[in-house]
Amino acid sequence: MLDSLRNAANTWIAKLLLAILVVSFGIWGISGQMLMDPTGGSVVTVGGTSVSAMDYRLAYDRRVSELSRQLGTQLTRAQAEALGISEQVLSEVTVGALLDEMARKMGLGVSRESIAELAAADPAFKGPDGRFNVAQFDYILQQIGMTRDAYLRNQTAAARRQQIVDALATGVKAPDTLLASMARYRGEDRTIEYVALPRSLVEPVEAPSDDALKAYFEEHKAGYAAPEYRTISFVKLEPEDIADPDAVSDEDIERYYEQNRASYTVPERRTIEQINFDSEEAASTAVESLKSGVTFEDLVQLQGKKPEDVNLGSLTHAQIADKTIADAAFSLAENQVSDIVNGMFGPVILRVTKIEPEKVTPLAEVKDRIRKELAISDATRQIQDAYDAYEDARAGGATLAEAAQSLGLQVRTVKAISRGGEDQNGNVVSDLPAAPRLLAAAFETDEGIENAPIDVGSHGYLFYEVDEIIPARDRTLDEVRDRVVADWTREEVAKRLKAKAEELAKAVRDGTRTLDQVASEFGLEKITKRGLKREANDPDLGRPGVTAVFGIPQGSVGSFANPAGDGEFLFQVTEVFQPASASAESVPADVARAVGNTMTQDLLVQLAARLQADLGVTVNRAAVQQALTLF
Repeated sequence: MLDSLRNAANTWIAKLLLAILVVSFGIWGISGQMLMDPTGGSVVTVGGTSVSAMDYRLAYDRRVSELSRQLGTQLTRAQAEALGISEQVLSEVTVGALLDEMARKMGLGVSRESIAELAAADPAFKGPDGRFNVAQFDYILQQIGMTRDAYLRNQTAAARRQQIVDALATGVKAPDTLLASMARYRGEDRTIEYVALPRSLVEPVEAPSDDALKAYFEEHKAGYAAPEYRTISFVKLEPEDIADPDAVSDEDIERYYEQNRASYTVPERRTIEQINFDSEEAASTAVESLKSGVTFEDLVQLQGKKPEDVNLGSLTHAQIADKTIADAAFSLAENQVSDIVNGMFGPVILRVTKIEPEKVTPLAEVKDRIRKELAISDATRQIQDAYDAYEDARAGGATLAEAAQSLGLQVRTVKAISRGGEDQNGNVVSDLPAAPRLLAAAFETDEGIENAPIDVGSHGYLFYEVDEIIPARDRTLDEVRDRVVADWTREEVAKRLKAKAEELAKAVRDGTRTLDQVASEFGLEKITKRGLKREANDPDLGRPGVTAVFGIPQGSVGSFANPAGDGEFLFQVTEVFQPASASAESVPADVARAVGNTMTQDLLVQLAARLQADLGVTVNRAAVQQALTLF
């Protein structure tokens, strides 16, 4: 959990987050001594500017709230501390205080009218009509514990900081020379020749000695450790678990069948052909010609059409949008041609070439299924009563098994299962209801505790208890000897094959062999791959392989592990092509902006460092700790 949180946090903690700081302080920033400080001490002091403990705590709470929304889970205090949020926020408020002190010394000012305009333009303060709403304004401020005057002071400080940042960063963009170099770097492509060296070149390898095996095991011991296991008992309460098919009468089944007969009926289908005519006269002429011996196929051919052009397909009556056409088609016998039918789009002649009669599934064939469906439907209405009965039984002192037995439910026990759902042999335990939620909940509770049920489906519950906790432990070598031998052997083969590849690479570099000779010597094929791009994830070479190819100069030789995991690639870079049209303009606009933004952040970081050196910063650690205990 903490590893994933740290990975999420690492995207924004670098370089004091100065750019983000400006944005966040720009709306809900902290101004020096904005609120009364119940601790009586300032967290940060820079010259005549200070940050109170209350200001610090508000910034801390906002950061925790923001990160919780990003991660989709509410961070605990312990998790926030593990992520270093308190220090990150301290850095941010320190930079804010530095900018405030600089603004104070420079005598920067902002009119109240400008601040009012900023507030009026803030979407957070707009009502349903899209205009500034005083009630919404007061409500938002109340939610964050801020007065109107405090907000105005806060925004004034943020606007002053923004003046400093704008003066420093306005006009900063990546130089054309740098962008052109990036374009050449990104656009370069390469041609390589390579030979896939198989594992069989160094196999088989001898079995490891006891000392080698023990040393390997000790080095990788953590990878063989047994995780924590838990034995879990659970009872599933869903409608099908309490349904009683025997309670459903035959009369109820017959009534349901008749009411839903359409569900058990496959309607009649007809394969229909249709010839359209421009006028009644043309249709009449066609009908007369049919009487004189002209065939339906002849009429189709006379219109310059093919049989598939007039075939409407196999349709039910309901699938034909024109009711007149549908009625006429379903009144014909098989292979019968109709008279003129005046449809929605003019006169037509129809022919039915195939009739598939209506099929009704007999009640006897679906009786058991209907019985089960009706029983589950009745049980769905009774599920809440069953839930209440279970809870009443537990409240009366019944065990999980006793409460389940009183409802005719079964208790299932899963012995020694890991958090990942595996048994002690590493096999995944199947058929666990709501498995991810059940395991997550079971590993957050304690042994013998009655827990709140887990919702299952739309009308079900899962009651569970942890019967036994088997702590995580280190396994002995004897327990996992076969795995260790297999892993040692696999790594030893890879190590020896890598050494073989490096030996061959050196021979090719020295000119004593060529790739063609290497391929011929071992009965392998030399492959040529062209047009490799630096940022590609080639399906044959993989991303690490492409990195290796672009890590050496033209003519040089290297090797890397086959991404398929079954060998080593020995390669030589034979051609390097620079893009002829590489220029600053050929770099994508978003990339150019990103480079400019990075340069701006670097300038801001340098400014913060210079201000800290010139103005001095005093941090009251005791006040920081006291601030974190507020509220």
